[in-house]
Amino acid sequence: MRTVLTLILAGGKGTRLEPLTLERAKPAVPFGGCYRIIDFPLSNCINSGLRQILLLPQYKSASLDRHIHRTWSFLPSDLGEFVEVLPPQQRISEHWYRGTADAVYQNIYSIEQNRPEHLLILAGDHIYKMDYSKLIEDHLAHDADCTIGCLPVSLEEGRQFGVMGIDDNHWIRRFEEKPGEPFPMPGNPQQCLASMGIYVFKAQFLMEQLCRDALLQNSAHDFGKDIIPGIINSRKVRAYPFQDRNTGKTAYWRDVGTIDAYFEANMDLISVEPQLNMYDETWPIRAHQPQ
Repeated sequence: MRTVLTLILAGGKGTRLEPLTLERAKPAVPFGGCYRIIDFPLSNCINSGLRQILLLPQYKSASLDRHIHRTWSFLPSDLGEFVEVLPPQQRISEHWYRGTADAVYQNIYSIEQNRPEHLLILAGDHIYKMDYSKLIEDHLAHDADCTIGCLPVSLEEGRQFGVMGIDDNHWIRRFEEKPGEPFPMPGNPQQCLASMGIYVFKAQFLMEQLCRDALLQNSAHDFGKDIIPGIINSRKVRAYPFQDRNTGKTAYWRDVGTIDAYFEANMDLISVEPQLNMYDETWPIRAHQPQ
């Protein structure tokens, strides 16, 4: 995993989570008592053997920066391991990040300094446990240009995500970002296949796509709206179904972008048999422990 650099997008305003985000970035919002939302993707990275991680915040990032310093500064930098917060540099553009793809594009200089062969791009505001090493292994085994984590959701939920159509070999043949009428999965008319906002790219390939996209005046500079639809017909873009490593069924994953979703995800933890096991010693979720 030394050739993989992880980028965690943490720049959303989180307006739908107000008042919880009035004074902090969405990934820094507390969850489940002692955790912050960002602790989940970061713990997944460490447990997956990924120890070169850049966070890309934008709004109200002081609380996130403080939490990272207190909780995630244990990696040995002399061994090339790090969790580093990169505030907007405006090195390339005088604008704030205009979209998810632009957030990565504006940090190309920092990315290239690490000389990665592959880039893992994650959202910083989802609750789940996932072994990214399996995703990366699948990406490498099929020599994909891009691999996207996905899972089935209801058609109603699909309006909030990127929805994809795949062939029998899991290659993506169709992709629509937040469609008004999501297209169902074959043989499953009640569900569609949704993007989790988790991407693995060949690093050089992605850099080329981002530089091209940055020149387009009519682009939203977004992975789901522009980058992915622009490559599925000409490049090898693969879907990776997110499944529980023990049961083989669709695993627990929650987008906690609204107050209702945030509340429901917290309540999931106190169900009789919670889907998200916070006491799994084989996959610990790290949190700040005040002395």
